[in-house]
Amino acid sequence: GSSCEKCDFETDLCKALHDFNLQPGWIRRNGQSGMGPPYSDHNGNNSAYFISLSSDMQSSSATLRTNVFLPTDKEHVCQITFHYWISQMSGTLTVGLQKHSENSITNIWQVSGELQNQWKANTITINSTENYEV
Repeated sequence: GSSCEKCDFETDLCKALHDFNLQPGWIRRNGQSGMGPPYSDHNGNNSAYFISLSSDMQSSSATLRTNVFLPTDKEHVCQITFHYWISQMSGTLTVGLQKHSENSITNIWQVSGELQNQWKANTITINSTENYEV
């Protein structure tokens, strides 16, 4: 069966992400917040919420961590689809995988240096024989 879970930030953070308070630099806002682009979510809705880096974080980095996912196998594939917006030439968005037996995070996807100023979508597939976080 499909255990898909939508994460839309409308009421708060979705279950997939750790407690928001542990993630300095991220703010939950919508296009009407007066903070500049994007002025709507990926569906063009200007009152729908998304998360973005606060303006005082522009020169540094901030992390979002998922909760723990269970191992994948032939029946249980993990696919994560996300929408993103990069509004800085110097911005880099990286997706990392941390397996529970490893201390280090392995980068599995990255985009940078393109001033898109538009929403883009990406889907990544994850294979892990042990518990992991993204």
